[in-house]
Amino acid sequence: MEVRYSPLLAFLLIPNSIFHRSWGKFLFSASDLLVGYFIRSILKLRGVPEKFCVSSVMVWLFNPFTFTIGTRGNCEPVVCAMVLWVLLCLMNGRVLQAAFWFGLLVHFRIYPIIYVLSILLILDPYVFGYGRKPTLQNWGRTEQESPRSNCITRLAALFHPWSTLRTALTKERILFGFVSGAVFLFCTALFFCLYGWDFLHEALLYHLTLQFILVLSFAQDLPFCWFLQTVAFVAFNKVITAQYFVWFFCLLPLILPWSQMKLRWKGLSCILAWMGAQLHWLMWGYMLEFRGKNVFLQLWMASIFFLAANTYVLTAVIQHHRCSPVFIGLENTSKGARKLQ
Repeated sequence: MEVRYSPLLAFLLIPNSIFHRSWGKFLFSASDLLVGYFIRSILKLRGVPEKFCVSSVMVWLFNPFTFTIGTRGNCEPVVCAMVLWVLLCLMNGRVLQAAFWFGLLVHFRIYPIIYVLSILLILDPYVFGYGRKPTLQNWGRTEQESPRSNCITRLAALFHPWSTLRTALTKERILFGFVSGAVFLFCTALFFCLYGWDFLHEALLYHLTLQFILVLSFAQDLPFCWFLQTVAFVAFNKVITAQYFVWFFCLLPLILPWSQMKLRWKGLSCILAWMGAQLHWLMWGYMLEFRGKNVFLQLWMASIFFLAANTYVLTAVIQHHRCSPVFIGLENTSKGARKLQ
C-alpha cells in the first residue's frame, strides 16, 4: 500500500536527524494532547456542561487507537489538530484564519477537501454578516427543520441558478475560497516544481471525491457533517488502514453530547459490530501478509462484512443524533432580541 503525504511532513521531521531521533514522536504525541484541548474548547463554546465535556475529551485521550497510532510515529494527530483548529476559527468568526489553515491542511492531507462544500454552505450572510462574530447555537436547543427537508430545500434551490448565484457570492465565501485556494495552490505548485507529476498524482488526483447528500443534509451541524463525511470517506475508500480511523475519532467527541443513543443496547451493539468486523478483517489480513496464506476469498468476504458494519453504525448514528446547528442566523437573533424587549 502506498501512503500519500505532503513533502511538508518530511521538512517537519528534519529535526529527527539534527536533534533527536524521537522528535517526530514527541511532535505527534503533543498534537494528540492538543486535539483533546481543542475538543474541550469547541464543546465549551457550544455551551456543553462540564461533565459532558470531560467525558467527551476522555473518549479521545483514552482511545487506544488514537494514542497508539500517535505514539508509534504517525502524523494523523497533527492532521486532526489542524481540522479542529479550522472549526474553532470558523466558530469564532475568524474566516481569514480558517481559510489559511484549511488551504494548508488540504495540501498536507488531501482528505479534508471533502469538508469544503459544507464550509461554503455555512458561510451564510445570515450567519457571517456585517462583520459580526457569528452567534453560536446553545447545547440545549435543537434544529426544528429535519435533515431531509434541509436537503430537499437545497436541491430545489439548484433549479433557480440566478438567485442561487446571487446569494452564494458573499464576501466571506469569496474570501475563504480565495485565501484557502491560494495557500493550497502555492504549496502544491512549490512541491510540483520540486518533485513533478509523481507528487501531483500520488498526493491529489487519487483521492478526489465528495458526498453531496451528507453535506446538503447536515451542513448546518458542522461537526456532525464532518464526522459523517469522514466515516463515509474511510469506509468506502478502496484503501483503508487503522490510522484512518483517527480522522473520525477526533470528531466523535464533538457529537456525543447531542447523541440520543443509549449505551445499552443500541450503543453496545454498534461498538461490538464495528470492533468484531474490524478484528475479523484484520485476522485475515494478518494471515495473508504475515503468514503467506491463500485467504483472498476470506479477506474479500471480511471486507464486505466490515463495510456492512460501518454502514450499520453510520446509519444508527444518524438516526439517534439530535441535530443542532452550530450557528444562529442574524435574522433569528434579531427576532429573539425583539421578544426580550
